[in-house]
Amino acid sequence: MAEWRKSTYSANASECVEIATGVGIRDSKAPAAHVEVDADAWTAFLSAVKVGR
Repeated sequence: MAEWRKSTYSANASECVEIATGVGIRDSKAPAAHVEVDADAWTAFLSAVKVGR
C-alpha cells in the first residue's frame, strides 16, 4: 500500500493534493483516483515551481 503525504502548506487537511512516491498525485477529496507521475516528471515539475517563487 502506498504512503500518501499531504502538503505541509495545506490549510485544510481534507482539501489538498497528496503525493505518493512511485505512485502519483491525487486529490484528498477523491482518494480512489490518482494520476500516475514518474520520477523524472515530478522532478521537472518541482524545479519549475521553485523557479516561479
